[in-house]
Amino acid sequence: MPDGPTKSRVHLLRVYDGGADDILARLDRLLQESDLRKIAAKDKIVAVKLHFGESSETGHVKPLFVRRVVSWLLQEGARPFLTDTNTLYRGSRSDTVLHMRTAAEHGFTYSAVGAPVVIADGLRGTSEVRLPVAGQILKEAAVGSELVKADSILAVTHFKGHELSGFGGAIKNLGMGGASRAGKLEQHSTTKPYVRQGCIACGICASWCPADAIRVGEVAQIDEQTCIGCGECIAVCPEKVVGIRWNESTDVFQRKMVEYLKAITSLKRDRIGYLSFITDVHPLCDCYGTAKVPIVPDLGVLASVDPIAIDQASYDLVNEAPAARNSSLSEGYRAGGDKFRDLHPDVDPTVQLRYGEELGVGTRNYELIEIAESARSSAG
Repeated sequence: MPDGPTKSRVHLLRVYDGGADDILARLDRLLQESDLRKIAAKDKIVAVKLHFGESSETGHVKPLFVRRVVSWLLQEGARPFLTDTNTLYRGSRSDTVLHMRTAAEHGFTYSAVGAPVVIADGLRGTSEVRLPVAGQILKEAAVGSELVKADSILAVTHFKGHELSGFGGAIKNLGMGGASRAGKLEQHSTTKPYVRQGCIACGICASWCPADAIRVGEVAQIDEQTCIGCGECIAVCPEKVVGIRWNESTDVFQRKMVEYLKAITSLKRDRIGYLSFITDVHPLCDCYGTAKVPIVPDLGVLASVDPIAIDQASYDLVNEAPAARNSSLSEGYRAGGDKFRDLHPDVDPTVQLRYGEELGVGTRNYELIEIAESARSSAG
């Protein structure tokens, strides 16, 4: 843990072998004893920012735990809704209809969880609010409008590895996951969308383009000078041939992601909380629709109002833990090493942590406060 005079509080609920009931009982205590109560004011609308999981993906935070969080918010008098933004790539969450279907298939229904699902950036990922950014790269951030309109935000995060940022935690959940389609494109690419081979010149992309930047001859062509980077053409192409150049460097990608988080936190100030599940810690993003072997055993759940501190604590806990059996790190893993750098050697995951601290989003210095085991003992 970095040294420094000021530390943010991070509460930790460790996972034991008592099963789901044991975790649920102590999750209530975590919510009550942590600083998250600051965001659960009476009659305030709280956006519970999740990742509902790609189709066939298994690592996302399960509805069983989300229901407990929703119940706590309701008991505090708040009015929660579950939310995420549509994906930039074509998958099972690329528009609101597909997204809500996937959420329901994974158990995120009103009857199961106790709160409605509202996709934050509208039907096709274009409902956004432009927020000013006090950063070094971007001037503004395109954020899903319903996140902006909510009174408070509770970012419920599945902590895991990520191929572009080393790890995906609270910073990515809100900084990338809170962006509209245009915002995601801006973070991932230095150039505009392009048309790959296979275009049938149907003209649908041109009819949807708000900037009149697409001309259709034998194939569609996008004028990069006119294109505003909204990504609408990616979503509507029936042949899925409008491509994205995933060409942003990992360092710049992480910095842009942090600047988006900075825009959101500057607007909401003390009305954002973070709850991170260090369970099913997979090597890659949850956007891959495949099951993966976790790299460490389930470790616990963290709560904080500081996104940098909670990600630093999560990062440290994973690196301090033994590698999971049968995982990609189980053979020959060096004790005390950086698991995320070993998984993704071309990525420095600490860029997002250091830059977040530099921009004043939070601090890497934290005080880890464990939730006592008394509830576990009495329950047994």
